[in-house]
Amino acid sequence: MAILGLKNTAGNENSKEVFHFPTSKNALIIFTRNPELGKCKTRLAATVGDQSALSIYKFLLAHTEKITRPCSADTYVYYSVQIRDNDIWDPSIFRKKQQEGENLGLRMHNAFTDVFNMGYQRAIIIGSDMYEMTTQDIEQGFTALDKNDFVIGPAQDGGYYLLGMKMIKPSLFKNKTWGAQSVLKNTLKDLELEKVGLLTEKNDVDIFDDIKDIEVFHKFLSHLKD
Repeated sequence: MAILGLKNTAGNENSKEVFHFPTSKNALIIFTRNPELGKCKTRLAATVGDQSALSIYKFLLAHTEKITRPCSADTYVYYSVQIRDNDIWDPSIFRKKQQEGENLGLRMHNAFTDVFNMGYQRAIIIGSDMYEMTTQDIEQGFTALDKNDFVIGPAQDGGYYLLGMKMIKPSLFKNKTWGAQSVLKNTLKDLELEKVGLLTEKNDVDIFDDIKDIEVFHKFLSHLKD
């Protein structure tokens, strides 16, 4: 097992990225932001405030950890800023790595390349802000790759909450306005000649309207009624 040192931008002792040999044909990639005040869920924070946005994101992180823990795949958490020790991601279950790249497309491309280079045959990437996502959705994504080369979980805002593949297709990660309503449409256009499986459309959490009618989030919004 090789250990690679990573620079810790917070000035603490270096975190370590550990190389794991595959124990499955499937790799699940989780992209996560480091939960810091004022640096996560900024569009949501514009309405609910930075503290509530941070609390909501930590709640979503815990949900993501819960639903991905039982997955029948080797699971990798890719941190946005730096790898964290002693957080919610148990290193005996979740392999920790660092996102690399100047934009979201390049970071996703590099993560897929990374896991395929390790020998995985199928890979799925998800974010960490999907309250509607379940373990079954992820497993269905891998099942869809039995008969398709790509799989997509469409999001209601015009993006996607899950992207899976059996091979790298570079165009998927280029010429996209990430966060815009055009992402799903342009991604499907890139895949129009490929075998693609589609999962159920779901709602992700980016802005206040995404959560205002969902009861589980009301505890984070009580201050808005004052």
